[in-house]
Amino acid sequence: MNDFPKPPVAQTRPHSFTRHGVTHEDPWAWLKDPNYPDVTDKDVLAYLEEENQYFDAVMAPLKPLSERLFQEMRARIKEDESTVPQRDGDWIYWTDFETGGEYPRWWRKPVAGGDDQLILDEPALAEGKEYFRLGALSVSPDGRYLAYAIDDNGSERFEVRVKDLGTGDLLPDTIPGMLSEIVWTADSAGFLYGLANENWRTDNAHWHKLGEPIEQDVELFREADEGYRVAVGEVSSRKWLTIATGDHVTSEIYLLPADNPAATPILIAPRKPGREYDVDEHDGTLFIHTNDTDPQFRLVTASMDNPGEWTERIAPSPHFYMTGVTCFADFFIVEGREDGLDQVELHHYDASIAPTRLNFPEASYVAGLGDNPEYGVEKLRLGYESMVTPGTVQDYDVATGELETLKVQEIPSGYDASKYRTERLHIAARDGTQVPVSVVYPADFPRDGTGKLYLYSYGAYGHAVAPGFSTSRMSFLDRGIAFAIAHIRGGDDLGQQWYHDGKLEKRTNTFNDFVDVAKGLIELGFTAPGQIAIAGRSAGGELMGAVVNADPELWGAVIADVPFVDVLNTMLDESLPLTPGEWPEWGNPVEDPKAFELIRSYSPYDNVKPQAYPPIFISGGLNDPRVTYWEPAKWAARLRATKTDDNILLLKTNMGAGHGGKSGRWESLKEYADEIAFILWQLGVEG
Repeated sequence: MNDFPKPPVAQTRPHSFTRHGVTHEDPWAWLKDPNYPDVTDKDVLAYLEEENQYFDAVMAPLKPLSERLFQEMRARIKEDESTVPQRDGDWIYWTDFETGGEYPRWWRKPVAGGDDQLILDEPALAEGKEYFRLGALSVSPDGRYLAYAIDDNGSERFEVRVKDLGTGDLLPDTIPGMLSEIVWTADSAGFLYGLANENWRTDNAHWHKLGEPIEQDVELFREADEGYRVAVGEVSSRKWLTIATGDHVTSEIYLLPADNPAATPILIAPRKPGREYDVDEHDGTLFIHTNDTDPQFRLVTASMDNPGEWTERIAPSPHFYMTGVTCFADFFIVEGREDGLDQVELHHYDASIAPTRLNFPEASYVAGLGDNPEYGVEKLRLGYESMVTPGTVQDYDVATGELETLKVQEIPSGYDASKYRTERLHIAARDGTQVPVSVVYPADFPRDGTGKLYLYSYGAYGHAVAPGFSTSRMSFLDRGIAFAIAHIRGGDDLGQQWYHDGKLEKRTNTFNDFVDVAKGLIELGFTAPGQIAIAGRSAGGELMGAVVNADPELWGAVIADVPFVDVLNTMLDESLPLTPGEWPEWGNPVEDPKAFELIRSYSPYDNVKPQAYPPIFISGGLNDPRVTYWEPAKWAARLRATKTDDNILLLKTNMGAGHGGKSGRWESLKEYADEIAFILWQLGVEG
């Protein structure tokens, strides 16, 4: 396994800039093609291809192991998987896979009885394409039309198409460059959508009428703030359409009658920095979920006649983090997390009736509303799983309180939950904060420090990593490796304050929490330094870059997928698609010297130093609009030129894909098999 070609060496070219009195050197800046999003620079493409060839050469001896891993993971997935059918109006809808199929097919049949109808054939749409992704999909209220959006290169600029489900024919209505949901008007004669502008920002909401040229589409809303994004939606009753605008910390929502989009929009409440809210509606009363007085959120109500005058319905709680409210005809559902664990509560519109909290059996789990498209329901569709319990679909009978299990995720190769154990731990970070950790491990896993561990986290944007079930994870567990999720600050696992405590000037808490969790697991006997594989994606890739700079000796292998590692340069580049909207998350180094210095102090690319680094596997996507391809490329180049060890460093760039890697359930699984093979190799685990 050691007879490899020499790794590529990216040339350096003098490049510097001065900001806030600081001169910043960046000798690999040339890897950013000036023509981006078109990448045509021959030197750039040549370097990426060199790295891909080196990747193939190093991974070649592992191909038999990768293939075994792929086959075993595939054997845990039902080839002809299908979803539990669900009613929506006069139709029952579901999806399925053909045996061996990469992509699902979309079906329906009449509630009154009749034949199954194939309404969308993803395998046919994806045929012959290196990449395919279905975006928004929506059936018109009268059931006649299907509007859907596709992306065939990973750039996330979708094309909308409309299909007549009665004839099977495509209408001439085609809209390129869409980046939003598709929301039909009540008369089924048109729909709302948003276009991506030249900087990949959705700053608008449009109304398309079937049969009319898209040049005549009505612009319903235009956002002037370049940091805000616009989204279209609808309330649960489908009486009102919504146009929402906002950034990561502020929101503003307008309502339009679903039967008259040309009406004057109703503003719920004007934007107020730091205030977030979302809205649902029931019989003329608005139900507004907001953090206006507390980061744990509360529920307020308002009348349609005076939407800005709010009356508290459910006060914020220090222990219950309210994550969402959904209205149904006869009740509403409040979802949230209590001390980090999912909760679902059923509330009656009559406030004198006590709410009902649904009970779930395990100490650590994931639970919430499933697919519930109808407003008037007697049974609620729920989803439930844990790190040892496969995905379960249930119906909750609102009248009786009974739970009916409709489906449990089938694992064709077999699954025995008794072979595994799961715990929810709390480990003290260096500032004394107790950080939750979800761990699953083989029943006979040693707790004497000889074990090996896979540690995963994300830690940004208030995104919680749920302790759910994974069939691919079994490839670690069945080889004696424990799997842990660190619920670090930066996510909202313990509430919105948990998120605030890992962003902006508190960003380094995220990195410290992850390192301290690893050290805590070592102290608890789960593993030892150098026996920990770590992984993160996107902003989680930034986490990987920070912790390998800070504590390289802890890690035995590192997976950094589409890693956001060139943080300073990206946050200084206002022309990039996401940058202005990201300033509330990371800070604005363009205007704020303190933000500049803080980001500069932890930006992984800028803090690579002469030291030994662990083995690292880096991936990127040439068409990725979220983490541009040059971030992982520049990071790999600087690591190669700076690190003092001989450990393997790999950079793989998907030349025909974007942020999500390869598409299709098997192709993406093959990519994951390569990552697992790399980890097993570096940890010295038999394949």
